[in-house]
Amino acid sequence: MSLLDAPIWNDPATWIVLGVSLLFIVVGIVMHRIIMKVVRGPAPPTQGHKGPVPPHE
Repeated sequence: MSLLDAPIWNDPATWIVLGVSLLFIVVGIVMHRIIMKVVRGPAPPTQGHKGPVPPHE
């Protein structure tokens, strides 16, 4: 019996586990790409003042 003929491939739970694992991998790759795009992006423009903003009266 070869690995491809094993009865595990006929079990629906095997395909569920493989699908969930693939989903986690895809989501991880997408999150990595989004985070790296944000990190590599330009810094937000700074305001002309330094320090805390004075309260409005």
